[in-house]
Amino acid sequence: MGIQRAVGQQRAVVLLSGGLDSATCLAIASRDHEVHALTFDYGSKHSREINAAKAIAKHFDAKSHRILKVDLAVIGGSSLTEDSIQIKEAGSVDKIGQTIPNTYVPARNMTFLSLGMALAEVVGASKLFIGANSVDYSGYPDCRPEFIAAFQGAARLGTKAGVEGRPIKIEAPLLTFSKSQIIIKGAELGVPFELTWTCYRGGEKACGKCEACQLRLAGFREAGIDDPVRYEN
Repeated sequence: MGIQRAVGQQRAVVLLSGGLDSATCLAIASRDHEVHALTFDYGSKHSREINAAKAIAKHFDAKSHRILKVDLAVIGGSSLTEDSIQIKEAGSVDKIGQTIPNTYVPARNMTFLSLGMALAEVVGASKLFIGANSVDYSGYPDCRPEFIAAFQGAARLGTKAGVEGRPIKIEAPLLTFSKSQIIIKGAELGVPFELTWTCYRGGEKACGKCEACQLRLAGFREAGIDDPVRYEN
């Protein structure tokens, strides 16, 4: 695509999963930052998101894109990383988020933010972007505003940049957006939704039945925009 950047532009690290939330977050950051994308190979049962992240980073002409292997499957405890735990199909969309589902990966965002902070210090970034969303989410405790605020305080105390008076600011621009609002914003910014991958399963087509697919489909319907991703159901 090619992003025109101003000379002396601030740098930002963007945690890029390959889903539509992080892609929209990258689009937001790319408007006025030199972007360094960071994707994690965390031991998921499939690599569709990683391939999507590569395509999205290239589309938005990220200054750099690192893929860091952090094998959380060794710890387990999630249906996204453990073969013995089945990914459940979603029931009613209205009930999603009432309990913490088995797709929760223990300490995932805490781990990702820590490593994102490390990269931000190394590349001289002033901001760290995360596409966390506390409205249309699956009940994950590490997507809430209070968690982001608490981690910001810890980073201020636990990084060289923070103790020297140059704290790296965590930006979560989609934190209070509904899924449909994220999709509308992404459309405005030219996010290539066809390149994103949201499904918890890694088939040739998205399953259309897991919580991630159900939230995505409901968001596109509410936004009045066609979802270009192909679905089995």
